[in-house]
Amino acid sequence: MQVNLLFRWFVGLGIDDPVWVPTVFTKNRDRLLTTDMSRKFLAAVLAHRDVAPLLSDEHFSVDGTLIKAWASMKSFQPRPADAPPDDGAPSDPPAAAPGPDADQPARQDLETAEQTDPEPTPEAAAETAPMPKPASRDRDAQVDVRGERRSNATHVSTTDPEARLFRKSRGTGAILCFMGHTLMENRNGLIVQAELTQADGHGERRAALDMIHRHSPGSTRRLTLGADKGYDSADFVAELRQACVTPHVAQKARGSAIDGRTTRHAGYALSQKRRKKIEEPFGWAKTVGGMAQTVLRGLDRVRARFTLTMAASNLARLPKLLTT
Repeated sequence: MQVNLLFRWFVGLGIDDPVWVPTVFTKNRDRLLTTDMSRKFLAAVLAHRDVAPLLSDEHFSVDGTLIKAWASMKSFQPRPADAPPDDGAPSDPPAAAPGPDADQPARQDLETAEQTDPEPTPEAAAETAPMPKPASRDRDAQVDVRGERRSNATHVSTTDPEARLFRKSRGTGAILCFMGHTLMENRNGLIVQAELTQADGHGERRAALDMIHRHSPGSTRRLTLGADKGYDSADFVAELRQACVTPHVAQKARGSAIDGRTTRHAGYALSQKRRKKIEEPFGWAKTVGGMAQTVLRGLDRVRARFTLTMAASNLARLPKLLTT
């Protein structure tokens, strides 16, 4: 900021303007991560006069990805309401009431030991003394959860209570994470909406409906929305049709809600081909944008970071799109 003119131009500082003090940086960061400023920034990028002609107004794709939370599995502890009243530590069995001479045998044994066992020399004591154990730290203590059933209903992360234990598919391990969602236009593969929710089985479909309504509120023209098999649900397809959106969703092998009136059109196959391009912004966000595991905590802060990262992925692609 002191010497880079590009940074100064980006934040609106003149050549001779003083750079903000750290307190101002902190307050600006908090406002950025706790408001809708990230969505406004994404919308401003898309509304630019050179970018708007690159967007499609009718054909979109949607998908979601897992964002690993800044919390370890050791922090996934039973919820306070379900925890036992005590700390669960085993207690010693009650001892019998001592009599007047209860400690006499012990005292006699101690006196006998002092008489029979000579005091070891310092050299012998050093050779026979056990190695000192390193001081244990509670956060690094070994935790064995084998055989223990843990779920979001009974456990919560003490580090980030809004993170949820979730796995993307069968055969993969469950992690503490959030779920990021994007809405992509199919012409050039630019992200037009971004959302982040808690990870659950219905989050993708709810976020898809929210994003399509937010991007095209009250649209009267027929839109198309491509998606994978995870969105092949009867209620989701019905809500899309009611909103004047044709569901170009991949069909499940059994019990699919997509029938021949949708798959018979050539546009369905084209949407299924174009929707796979939505994986590129996800890959860029995790390898370049640092979203493989967030360093923030809390749903609002991670959502703002995810939205800004999606806007940055658009900016990274625009130079090439604008020169072609």
